[in-house]
Parts: sequence; C-alpha cells; structure tokens
Amino acid sequence: MDAKKVEPAETVSASKKLSRKDAEEIAKSASRVVVANGKKVEEFETAGRAAKAVVDAMLGPTGNLRAPVVRSGKTVLVGFNDEAWTKNLA
Repeated sequence: MDAKKVEPAETVSASKKLSRKDAEEIAKSASRVVVANGKKVEEFETAGRAAKAVVDAMLGPTGNLRAPVVRSGKTVLVGFNDEAWTKNLA
C-alpha cells in the first residue's frame, strides 16, 4: 500500500479477533469478495448477501477472520496474495 501511496481510512489492531458475525457483516457490505489462502485465490460475487461459502472462505482455521482485510470501494480483499492485491488495487 505504501508503494501505491494508499492511505487506510481505518485500521484495526491484529489483537482484535474478528468472528464469523464480523465476516458476515463485511460480506454483506460488499458486492465482491476476494479471498486469498496462500496461492489459492477465490472470488465471490456477493450482491449484498453473506453466503455460507463466502463466510467460510473468509475464516481461518481458528474461526477468526483471515488477515489482512482491505475494502476498496465495494470489493473486499481477505488474506494476502500479491497477484490478487495488485490486480484489485491497481
């Protein structure tokens, strides 16, 4: 984000664990969710709904929301994958 001179509007400490309910609210607020889990990237069109498959993909093995999470317009990026971030934040 520094290289593209993007300034976050809000940051949340990593020590604050976000749950399934938080993931559902984030998914509902988006029209598209991109979830990265290592090299695997899944893209979902949410249209304001929080389908179980989307929320499940957003959660890590502990049941908490994967980090980092970035909202860019109506697109939400969950987890880190360099290609996905470059494609969606360019």
